[in-house]
Amino acid sequence: MRDALAGLCIGIILLLNSGFVVMRRQDSSSALGSIFRTRCAARCLSLHSTRIALSPRHFQCLEPCKDSWELKDGPCRDLCEQAFPKRHGECVTSCEFLRSVMVVKQGDCPAPERASGFAAACVEGCEEDGECSAQKKCCPNGCGHTCQSPKNLYRGAPMKPRKELVFEELESGVLEVHWSSKFNVSAEPVLNVLQRRWNYGIHPSEDGATEWQVVARTSEERVWLTDIRPGRWYQFRVAAVNVHGTRGYTTPSRHFRSSKDPAPPPAPSELHVSDMTFGADFSVSVRLSWSMSADLDIPVNHYKLSWSCSDHTVPSKLKRRQTTNGDSTYAELDDLRENRSYTVELQAVSYWGQVPLKSSKAIFQFTTSQRQSDLEPTESPIFIKPQSDLLDVGTPFYQDGQLQVRVYWKKKDPTVNRYRVQWSPEFCSHNGSRTQEKLITQENFASLPGLQFSCKYQVIIQPVGSKGKAQAESTTFYTPSCATIQSKSPKPIPCSTVSAVVPPKVLVKAENLTAAFSIYMGNVTGLFSWVVVMPQPPQQVTGYQVTWAEVITESRRNNLPNSLISQSQILPPEHNILVVSGLQLASLYRLEVQVITAAGQGPATSRTFQTPAHSKPVLHYKPRIKKHHLRSVIERH
Repeated sequence: MRDALAGLCIGIILLLNSGFVVMRRQDSSSALGSIFRTRCAARCLSLHSTRIALSPRHFQCLEPCKDSWELKDGPCRDLCEQAFPKRHGECVTSCEFLRSVMVVKQGDCPAPERASGFAAACVEGCEEDGECSAQKKCCPNGCGHTCQSPKNLYRGAPMKPRKELVFEELESGVLEVHWSSKFNVSAEPVLNVLQRRWNYGIHPSEDGATEWQVVARTSEERVWLTDIRPGRWYQFRVAAVNVHGTRGYTTPSRHFRSSKDPAPPPAPSELHVSDMTFGADFSVSVRLSWSMSADLDIPVNHYKLSWSCSDHTVPSKLKRRQTTNGDSTYAELDDLRENRSYTVELQAVSYWGQVPLKSSKAIFQFTTSQRQSDLEPTESPIFIKPQSDLLDVGTPFYQDGQLQVRVYWKKKDPTVNRYRVQWSPEFCSHNGSRTQEKLITQENFASLPGLQFSCKYQVIIQPVGSKGKAQAESTTFYTPSCATIQSKSPKPIPCSTVSAVVPPKVLVKAENLTAAFSIYMGNVTGLFSWVVVMPQPPQQVTGYQVTWAEVITESRRNNLPNSLISQSQILPPEHNILVVSGLQLASLYRLEVQVITAAGQGPATSRTFQTPAHSKPVLHYKPRIKKHHLRSVIERH
């Protein structure tokens, strides 16, 4: 007999593991429903008690007892025919039993003549048991129906388990909860329903605890829980259930908390811009939103937020910081500037006692630009002006394995909804590609990827989708040499493929660097020139790599203008003159020239010049060039 019962118990466990054992959270509203479904399962197992030990398998009558089974309006036959098209008799009777126990409470109605007091009133005080409080049932009293206390409330129901629950925390973090049952005469299957509640904090608290949640239903007297979180105080209770019902849950257990330290919160997820507001003074306010997992060891105390402008055309500034309450899922960033790129870092911080636990940082980049209506572009004729003062080209930079540059332009026509951006190299110091690239954007800026080193590019911005003929804007810019980028990069940059042939040494160099300055309304323009010293045998010159930079002195270090103070250009071989405008009075500038040949770049030649200290035109370092040549150079620039 003991072996048969052991086999029966094992069979029940296997059946439950095949789809009935539930190891998950449920809200308190479904806790009573869990008792009903457990009675349904106990009835099904009792029907097959002789078959479980011999051939444990899934029984049809278990299906309606699962939490996943929805008791929709309509007869049980229709529901079971969908699940079991051929044979569904057991499913139908199990479904009907479940519906009955959800309507009819445990116990029997007393004899009508035994009613007294209000229970004996000749009124229709109720129609079904669910209208009565607690354990009372809707019973007849001879001339009506009233809510009455039942008799034989626990007839056939199993005894409550012993109230002492034992906890054992395994090395893997799994918690074993086990208990013992009182002696039950009934040979019918008994299933146990385990519930728990918990609270955060250093001390246990029943007032601040969650509602009771069903975490397991099993025929055994132990459960292994894998979702125990450090930092929480848990309480458990258990009820024994069979086909006749239950005597209720045991008193709440002592509190249990894991011996392991809680983990830091995960990084916030789904960080994005949820709103952006533009001001009349080109200022922008941005609302950032994010999500945080609800299943944490300990709650988030606060969020640390930092942001800075990441645009390469804007001088770098210190990060701005902000702290947000741990209950928040958004933050407002004010005083941003329009048409700028920003990088945001967000970090969640929890506290375990006095120890802060920090998440990894969530990093997000966004651009403060106004979006236009999402319409398909339409073709318009292109009318290109030689040069545009509405375009602004940033400094080329190397990122994600390619040379890039950002181009900005002003919006003139409010009816324009998109722009076509086209760019191609006019000439390069090497035999590079001359392919024209293009893209279409809704923004008034664009990033041009995949640029070549040591080239002069032309970029054309044409409005599309506007009414009438749209005027295109164009400008040119120069990309630096790979060696220039490499000298500023902490990581190696693949400038060229490795060749087994050793290239010849380039001896061509620039000499006699001279400069002339002119002043008009306080603006200084410099004209720099040089000559080329050609070795024997001569080497073909393909261009010049020219870099000028302001030499910052202590007096100027804290008073820099918001403009670029250095620039690198590639000039064609026939241009050994460079015109630079916008220089500062009484400032030092360093000019560096490298001659580019078909075999590579020659040695660099540099010289430092000082601009005039007053507005009276002064000519320094007069170059030996013809007047008509100087006039034509200035007109071209």
